[in-house]
Amino acid sequence: MVRNFVYSAVSVLALASCTTIMAEAPAPSDAPETSESSTADDVLKVWVDARAGTGAPVHWVSEGGIYAYPSGEQLFGMIGFDSSTVIWPEKPGDKVIHLTRKTFAYTDAETGEVITEYNGQTVEPIAYPYQMIEYRYENGRIYGDVTQGVGDRVQKIISEDGIAARQIGDTWAFTAAVFLDFPLPTGAQYQAWENYDFFINPEGSVEEPHQMSWQRYGALPSWAGGEQAIYHLLSHRVEAQDEMPEQLLSWAQENKPQWLSPPADLAEIAAIQAGDAATGFSD
Repeated sequence: MVRNFVYSAVSVLALASCTTIMAEAPAPSDAPETSESSTADDVLKVWVDARAGTGAPVHWVSEGGIYAYPSGEQLFGMIGFDSSTVIWPEKPGDKVIHLTRKTFAYTDAETGEVITEYNGQTVEPIAYPYQMIEYRYENGRIYGDVTQGVGDRVQKIISEDGIAARQIGDTWAFTAAVFLDFPLPTGAQYQAWENYDFFINPEGSVEEPHQMSWQRYGALPSWAGGEQAIYHLLSHRVEAQDEMPEQLLSWAQENKPQWLSPPADLAEIAAIQAGDAATGFSD
């Protein structure tokens, strides 16, 4: 079965889609979440079109660093991507379905090469074979309920606080501040803070109109020592595999080729959930 995500890094990628929010800071009272002229359908469509595309697969590529706190020394780099597509409902009011899979790897802080071993311990890429996200727009916020997992670990996580949508001139800003505090199966308490800012600019206004900045304060994975650290990634969207950064594409082609395409449809997700060997995501 596909290697399960390590709990010590759960929030880095489980929340990369910025949809499943466990706790969120209130929106500033002097910054309206949507303009008066915006309708629910408008806001949701801007978000979904940017995040998941309009049908053809899109990829969000990421690169950044991990820094010791409070010294600021860079410990590692990180690269990764997700591949996404969308299913728009036939009936008005039904949920929009975002199909995605994502993978990320740690890199050497000096060489930038992907690391597979650190201090004698194996370092595995973080990889989700699928996530199915069902979007809705309610009370001025976007919510996304996430289904993930395989076999008896399939779970649906209901979004409770959503994503704030605001406009800065003609740029849309979608923001989620996440405060994580929950028990782990080991008995330890997982605590971290993260912030996601997606900036969606008008087509043609900038070279990369779809942008995201992500920050995290929390523990390193156990193989890296488990100390508190600062994570920061910058992401942007590309429309095709050949637009991905060369290093990232080469790594994916060699190590994670199936992640270069999103799940084809709901039938493929059902097969992955059932452990169907034909999907390539089972034992």
